[in-house]
Amino acid sequence: MVSTCGWWQSRGFPVPFKFNSFDIPGPVLVEPAVFGDGRGFFLELYKHSDFVRAGIPEHFVQDNYSRSSRGVLRGLHYQKNPKAQGKLVRCIAGEIFDVAVDIRKGSPFYGKWIGQELSADNRKMLYVPAGFAHGFLTLSETADILYKCTEEYSPENDRGIIWNDPEIAIPWQTGEPLLSGKDIVHPRLRDADINFKYAE
Repeated sequence: MVSTCGWWQSRGFPVPFKFNSFDIPGPVLVEPAVFGDGRGFFLELYKHSDFVRAGIPEHFVQDNYSRSSRGVLRGLHYQKNPKAQGKLVRCIAGEIFDVAVDIRKGSPFYGKWIGQELSADNRKMLYVPAGFAHGFLTLSETADILYKCTEEYSPENDRGIIWNDPEIAIPWQTGEPLLSGKDIVHPRLRDADINFKYAE
């Protein structure tokens, strides 16, 4: 775990963020500190200097907002180079199961995935770097998702992988998700149009 320090700690406050890594290098689970009292609460959603110190030196250029009903599965999505996107995902209402899949050719973790429950209650965020496919399943009646992107949407570079690829084997909590027409016809990982290469 990596965390920020300095002003906050010197005054006895919790640091604004905790950054938690996974066995698969790249994705990061971000836990913001929540400052609450009888009036409500305050938290920082993003602070560039703290994220850079935690190894996320990205500039975000587009914010997206989606709402999904229970059982909706969106993904697995990615954009190819030269418009590859990193994403910082959070759920501001409801709950989702959020997934990142390593699709960097040559990676020792190629085809492996990590998953986290993100919710309005736990306020956690998942950073999904470029070179990973991203998707989520809605677990609540509805869920509102905000995510920051490091590249703008590029239709000509927009790609995907089928949600139930047996070689990836994500244990989604449903066998019959609600899918878009585009997500129904995505190829398996072995046939996907991918131009990411792993670099140590």
